Amino acid sequence: MPTSRTAKTRNKHRGSSLRSFLKEDGVLKEVDATALKRALALEVADLMEKGDFNKSTLAAKMRTSRAAINRILDPNNTSVTLTTLNKVARCLGRKLKIELVPA
Repeated sequence: MPTSRTAKTRNKHRGSSLRSFLKEDGVLKEVDATALKRALALEVADLMEKGDFNKSTLAAKMRTSRAAINRILDPNNTSVTLTTLNKVARCLGRKLKIELVPA
């Protein structure tokens, strides 16, 4: 089915990337932060499972509350500090590595 030139130009986002669309809508930074936090929360949950930790034992090892562990594991809570992330990593036998890469 042939498409006319006007059909192609009706959607201004046709052919654009998701990143450019999100940037245009002004939500790219929020989406990036949430995606990073979601990936981190999943990795922490996997390491907890492999290390046979539950929230209570990890909280005790970190000397914090279960509520703090819940915030770490919440993929939508992007306000976790570097100090907390470093503590989690050490308690799970890991090292935190943060890297700045080209955008």
